[in-house]
Parts: sequence; structure tokens; C-alpha cells
Amino acid sequence: MTTTYGTIPTSTPPGTTNLDYISRAKERLKSGFRTRRPWKEMFNLHSIGFPRSLGDAIGRARTNLAYFRVNYAVVVLLILFLSLLWHPISLIVFVAMMAAWLFLYFLRDEPFVVFGRTIDDRVVLITLSILTIVFLLLTHATANILISLLIGAVVVVVHCALRKTDDLSTDEESALFSGVASSSS
Repeated sequence: MTTTYGTIPTSTPPGTTNLDYISRAKERLKSGFRTRRPWKEMFNLHSIGFPRSLGDAIGRARTNLAYFRVNYAVVVLLILFLSLLWHPISLIVFVAMMAAWLFLYFLRDEPFVVFGRTIDDRVVLITLSILTIVFLLLTHATANILISLLIGAVVVVVHCALRKTDDLSTDEESALFSGVASSSS
């Protein structure tokens, strides 16, 4: 019989290494970005046109937000990142919060558990969003951050309203809507 006195228990299960975690995280990141649509499809000039009515614009916005959601997130984050280049402390906080987002939201394999209670993804999303905004605002780049978020929102809304939805795949679109609907209920 072997004794294990004096050994330090590890948090990783036997047979797994940090490389396994990194490869799983890499796969999750890749699978998340697989839902990103091709930029050529997003910016297809033949699919840009003014909506006929406000109802048409809202319908387009809903469809395009569901279909291009990863692309829109990348665009807004890029605008925010570029606006923080002249505020190095804010940029460091932004990078740290992005790491928190990756590990606590995007790269998790299991549900998030705190004190034995499972935390819903929406709660994690809202909490991380609020913390990101609060920490960035504490770096005294408030006007810069708010203006860049406003610019990002305007870019997304304008694209959503002007991008026609006729050429988008309806199978993927209905799957996205059912995923969005089921995650919000």
C-alpha cells in the first residue's frame, strides 16, 4: 500500500494537464468564432438598401443582430480598443477585463458555480458587463469610452437597418432565433 503523506493535492483531475485546459479553451474560442459570419457577407454592397418602413427596419435589425452578433461584438470591441490607445491605464484595464470575460464567460466548460449555487449565464453576462464599464470609467476615460460605445452602437444600428436580409440563410436564421429565444426565457 502506498501512502501519499506530504503530497499537495492538485485541482486538476488525474491525467489532465494545463495543456489540456489550453487546448480545450482554444477549441471553445474557435467554436465561438465559428458563428462569426464572413466579413464579405456582412459588407456585401448589393445587400445594402433603405428599408421601406420602420417595421421593415426593425425586422431587419432583429434578423441582422441575430445573424451577425459575433461580427457586431468584434466591431464594437475594436472601436472601443482603438479609442483606448491614448489611455494606457484604460487599455490595461480593458485587456484585464477581456481576460476575465474569456475565462469566466467564453471559455468555461461547466456552469459557473459560486458557494454551491449555479449562476445563470445571463447573470454572468450582466455582471461582467457592469464590472467592465465601472472599471473602465474609474480610469478617468469616461467621455472617451462613452463616445466610442455610442459610435459602436450607431455603426451597428445603421448596418442592421440598411443590410437587407433576403440573402441570409433562413435555416441558420431560425436556429439563431430559437437559440436567442430559448436563452432569454
